[in-house]
Amino acid sequence: MIRKLNGLLNSSYNLSASCVITWKAYSNEANTKKEKDQLKDDHSDSDSFQQSKKESNEQQQKTSSKSFVPAIRNPFAEASEKTKNVYMRMVEIFTERDIRRRNHVEFIYAAMKHMEEFGVERDLEVYKALINVLPKGKFIPRNVFQSEFMHYPKQQQCIVDLLEQMEDLGVMPDYEMEAMLLNVFGRTGHPLRKYWRMMYWMPKFKNLSPWPLPNPVPDNTLTMAKLAIERMCTVDVRSRITIYETKNVTDAIDDTWIVSGMSPNQAELLNKHPYNKAIYIEGPFLIWLRNRNINYFTLRADPDIEFLKTLDKNTEDEDDVTNLKIPFFEKPPISCKNQIGKVRSIHQQDDGTIFAICATGTSTKDSLLSWIRLLEDNGNPALAQIPVLFRFRSKIGEKAKQIESSNEVNTNTVTNNDPLSTDDSKR
Repeated sequence: MIRKLNGLLNSSYNLSASCVITWKAYSNEANTKKEKDQLKDDHSDSDSFQQSKKESNEQQQKTSSKSFVPAIRNPFAEASEKTKNVYMRMVEIFTERDIRRRNHVEFIYAAMKHMEEFGVERDLEVYKALINVLPKGKFIPRNVFQSEFMHYPKQQQCIVDLLEQMEDLGVMPDYEMEAMLLNVFGRTGHPLRKYWRMMYWMPKFKNLSPWPLPNPVPDNTLTMAKLAIERMCTVDVRSRITIYETKNVTDAIDDTWIVSGMSPNQAELLNKHPYNKAIYIEGPFLIWLRNRNINYFTLRADPDIEFLKTLDKNTEDEDDVTNLKIPFFEKPPISCKNQIGKVRSIHQQDDGTIFAICATGTSTKDSLLSWIRLLEDNGNPALAQIPVLFRFRSKIGEKAKQIESSNEVNTNTVTNNDPLSTDDSKR
């Protein structure tokens, strides 16, 4: 009986074990099938999600390309009229719109950027209006550390940039601006230090030039040419400035003006010039009068080498200490002050002799030809016998010489040797 019971128990145990194994295998297969199905569903969901995301992005790009609205509006770029009144009105609207005056630094930089468009880059009233945009009292440092480490650096640097622009354009501040900077940044602020440096140096350089110019510079080209020729003729106090009209010259093509500068000493040198040696009209050269430039031409001759050599032999450099002479043990040197000889003129330079300078309204060959005729009719009869050649200087050649390091092509001067005698000038 015991053996039979043991056999039945063993057989039941084996059956239960086999059932457990088969159930585990079935459950594993079912789990793998579920996982595969879930992965398929996930892939399909992700594909649909990506497609929908692409479609939404394309729609957003289409809508953004059609209707784009900038984050910050620039009223100076959208202004239809570019005048000072419109500029000041926009500054007033910004100051009255908000008590806190948000984005005041960005507004000041935008206003400084568009100053030249409105023609107010040299107006002191406009700069004071921009400083008045800043709130008062908030940016004043309270201790030493705040003052030295630039309390509110963005605002202080903005006003420093504004003052530097004023300094570059020659706009000198006044004492009202000092009071405004004192109310905004305090006595230890960096903008007030910049203001004090400007007020120390700018008055020193304002009237330092011996050739003062009107402020603002006139727009008339004839007036600017007259100022330029007067400035260059100050080397000889006896120089005379004459304004000619080409319509007074027979057979003249250009109807323009000519500003000529010549001294009696230059006229004497021109009359003594040999008839067999040519003289040249060179140019155009540039002279700058503040922010304006004028083209001018020179009437010159080659240097008189023999005359310059005789001057070099007779002259003695008083600053040369290589050969000192002691008058107590040697004969006293012969003084050259009372000797009779030729004196070198200021117009006789090492590179040539300058006879006259001029500026014309058209800067053409015909206007320069009329200039020579007018000089001949006004006290310079030697021009009837001396050949005159044109030697024009090319502006493009000088720039090409800077760019090209090679010396293969020398385009610094372009010479047109067109002889101009009295027979040719009268046509």
